[in-house]
Amino acid sequence: MRVMHAAKVIVLGACIAVPVPSPARAQSSGWTYEGTLYLFMPRTETTLATPSRTFDSSLSFSDALANLDFAFMGAFAAENGKFSILADYLYNDLSFGNTTPGPAFSGLDTSVKTQILNGYVAYRVHDSAKVAIDVAGGFRWFDARASMTLQPGAAPGRAASVSSSWTDPVVGARARFKLSDTWSSTAFADYGGFSSDSETWQALLTFDYALTDKWLLRGGYRHISVDHTDNGTRFEFSQSGPVLGAVYRF
Repeated sequence: MRVMHAAKVIVLGACIAVPVPSPARAQSSGWTYEGTLYLFMPRTETTLATPSRTFDSSLSFSDALANLDFAFMGAFAAENGKFSILADYLYNDLSFGNTTPGPAFSGLDTSVKTQILNGYVAYRVHDSAKVAIDVAGGFRWFDARASMTLQPGAAPGRAASVSSSWTDPVVGARARFKLSDTWSSTAFADYGGFSSDSETWQALLTFDYALTDKWLLRGGYRHISVDHTDNGTRFEFSQSGPVLGAVYRF
């Protein structure tokens, strides 16, 4: 029997705080840096599947805001010549309850904490006045602490949970396009895990508008998906939605 329900998560952004050189030192060393403050507004789908039962959950961004305990997201990039270092971190803590259809159960209680850390080293393989293309390799670290409990009604209660951390290798590609003096765009995709027990992928498309040489406005769309099996419990997680933010370059 498959149990459908509203469940889960995410959103809100903050810059990653990292020690960096002053602009003068950055220019002399050849390194440039970029920090991003952004808001991710996804719809989140989550599945916990045990040998005896599958729990499905879905939650819109607007409903997640009402049940969000805490969220932190941030991104950082460093570039020197053809090489780039990219990092992105997401943390979410959500707990809520929902009603269930029919008399079998009296409600569903859900608690979800997730952390995702993406890290890449990228190398530019094509560079022209309008297009730059990089290939990338790295990792996706995922930490999941999730539980779903069906409260007893006419039927006894049921529960499923996962508490696990793992790291998947990933490979990816990035293409950056210069559209005009003030507009640019970036497309990024990666894939990793490479096994039936652990698989993940991500896609991102953004458009930037340059306010000044240092400040940009960013908007776009992001999807991230994780599928992992731990001790017989399958954990599936995906998020899709728009991204809005501001970028500071130094």
